[in-house]
Amino acid sequence: METLPISAESFKVRFIGAGKMAESIARGVVASGMLPPNRNSTAVHSNLNRRQVFEFFGVNVFSSSEEISESDVVIFSVKPQVGKEQMDEVREKLDVVHEILRKQACSAEGEVAEWYGQDRFVRVMPNTPAAIGEAASVMSLGTTAAEEDEALVAKLFGYVGKMFKADEKMFDAVTGLSGSGPAYIFLAIEALADGGVAAGLPRELALGLASQTVLGGATMVSKRGSIRVC
Repeated sequence: METLPISAESFKVRFIGAGKMAESIARGVVASGMLPPNRNSTAVHSNLNRRQVFEFFGVNVFSSSEEISESDVVIFSVKPQVGKEQMDEVREKLDVVHEILRKQACSAEGEVAEWYGQDRFVRVMPNTPAAIGEAASVMSLGTTAAEEDEALVAKLFGYVGKMFKADEKMFDAVTGLSGSGPAYIFLAIEALADGGVAAGLPRELALGLASQTVLGGATMVSKRGSIRVC
């Protein structure tokens, strides 16, 4: 399967949306060294805080989506209740080769195809550890997405973590497990640390032990491919 090259000198990624998920992916792409910050861009219409967040690590921030046609890949990262409205604004400019749409599970693939006007897209559900290169991302192909679309998406998101593939019908479950999962892991780490503090440990030590214990356990499971006590 031939993959289009991702050149740091010319390749451009554009985000439609400037929320936490778009930020996490952009941070991961930049931190990986795959692309310099100025090869990533987004549009922030009015939220000064979100503009400052992206500008802080060097991403180009525009006031509108007019520059979308200059991008090689578009990552559509908005909440489903505003998805159709956002797509209506940019649909005519989506003449680039690859479109990647990341969306909440309540937006069905058929619904996005209707918004977009075609079904050549790749749906991706990442999670926030993309910011540090440890995302668990899952992709599903639109019905006319090509092999090179799949290869490029896998390569792009491979820079910010691990990529899995699943049928679109599984995305509700994927969203609950990996999309929302980090928040529950944070609670588990906090609970372990609280237990350590209650037993007399300093907070910093307890938190360090708790987070490293979870990391170590997760790494063992990942390498073994199963959960075993010993």
